Amino acid sequence: MVMRFLPTSTRRLGLPRRAVSQILLTQLAIAAGVLVLATGLFLAPLSAQLDDQAMRRALAIAQSAAADPSLASGLLESGPSPDSPVQAAAERIRSATGAEYVVVMDLKGIRRSHPSPDRIGLPVSTDPGDALAGHDVMEIDEGTLGRSARGKVPLVAADGEIVGAVSVGIPYDSVRDRLLGAIPGLLAYAGGALAAGALAAYLLSRRIQRQTRDLAFSDIAGLLAEREAMLHSIREGVIALDGEDRVRLVNDEAARLLGLSPVAARTLTGRPLDELLGPGRTSDVLAGRVTGRDLLTVQGPRVLVANRMPTADGGAVATLRDRTEVEHLSRELDSTKGLIDALRAQDHEHANRLHTLLGLLELGLHEEAVAFVNEVAGVHRSTAEQVTEKVHDPLLAALLVGKATVAAERGVPLRLAPASFLPDRLVDPGGLVTILGNLVDNALDATAGSAAPVVEVDIRAEGRTAVLRVRDSGPGVPAGRHEEIFTEGWSTKQPEAHRERGLGLALVRRLAERQGGSARAGEASDGGAEFSVVLPEALR
Repeated sequence: MVMRFLPTSTRRLGLPRRAVSQILLTQLAIAAGVLVLATGLFLAPLSAQLDDQAMRRALAIAQSAAADPSLASGLLESGPSPDSPVQAAAERIRSATGAEYVVVMDLKGIRRSHPSPDRIGLPVSTDPGDALAGHDVMEIDEGTLGRSARGKVPLVAADGEIVGAVSVGIPYDSVRDRLLGAIPGLLAYAGGALAAGALAAYLLSRRIQRQTRDLAFSDIAGLLAEREAMLHSIREGVIALDGEDRVRLVNDEAARLLGLSPVAARTLTGRPLDELLGPGRTSDVLAGRVTGRDLLTVQGPRVLVANRMPTADGGAVATLRDRTEVEHLSRELDSTKGLIDALRAQDHEHANRLHTLLGLLELGLHEEAVAFVNEVAGVHRSTAEQVTEKVHDPLLAALLVGKATVAAERGVPLRLAPASFLPDRLVDPGGLVTILGNLVDNALDATAGSAAPVVEVDIRAEGRTAVLRVRDSGPGVPAGRHEEIFTEGWSTKQPEAHRERGLGLALVRRLAERQGGSARAGEASDGGAEFSVVLPEALR
């Protein structure tokens, strides 16, 4: 069941509910805040820069004025008067440079020049000590003409003696006007940047709207919570991969089916699939290197059915179902079907023998009747005795006797090799029953319908190692496919209605390797197939 939250149109006070609207407003607020901060950070040094430029301009004018030798000589030769040559020279410089004032003072700080002639002869309003001491001064200060950017330099006579100082002022209103004049252009740039940021934020929010399907943040959080709950509670394995076959997600059931710890599986996000599972058919199926629907694979002791669905970003989601129990039931059904066929054949054969015995008795051939009964009973007793003499484990002996009956019904002789011998000391008789049953079933299928069918079982103990060989007179293993036939899903037979083919030999090899052994396919001496299984430490 797929649940989808529909966007709501309910309006609330405060932030909008839709995620895209919240993201858009957040981006606009961030862009506006950054612009305001950047503008402030730009204006602060601009103001200081304009102040510095005004003070340096005032200092340069003062230095130029002080360099005029007539100014120093006029200061020494005349007194403080509006008609003095010092006043005339200072006003000429002021008019030429656009300064607010050019004030020349003597060593006592008495003005010898000023834009307001009535202030000539009065002391200056600010301390001229540094300039009279021979130092250049730059400052922003308040004076009789208001706030100004000032430059003060000493006035030196021809003999090198300081005879006074020159103070030049630039009206501070012009500095402020330059600063205010720069603000509209700066705001225009800031507005353009804000508009571009708003447009980019809008386009980005539209894309996010399409990707989130116009959901609210609470809806997205709810979907994620429900996704986690569903993925880890369903009884079907789910594993998600990205475009490079790295693991995105492994739910609890997938971890169980793949033999991974659920706690460890949550820490494996980002690891390659082949590194997680190792090379093999399971990795190939999940990675999409083997395609198809309901693909069978064996992972550890489990038979799994896998399906893979690609995603739009190049990744994939694979589902896993446990088919182990179904496969066991299928094999039990096959065994039951074989036993039923064998019993049906025995019933048919038993009816024929009873009819034969009845005819002999009706004809009065009593001695022939006794001989016939002894012969029939001896055949079955002989088969069971031959098996139990060589195979002492009851499970394997019962399996071979049952398979011999099924083989006889199918017209295929099943015999034990003369050197066969297995004591009753098996560690895992059930595993060997599965291995032998699969190999014998395959051999009977391969030899059925051939000209001279025969299946031979050679089972023996070599110390604590069990060695099993099954030979048949069938067509043999196709050339170059001695390893491929042990792959899950590989089979030359048509699948039956209730089960999949291609698992028997894969289970044989998996069971053998699980006990530290091996399973191999080869050619029999008579041209058929020979399967060999070696199980170290199989006997106590």
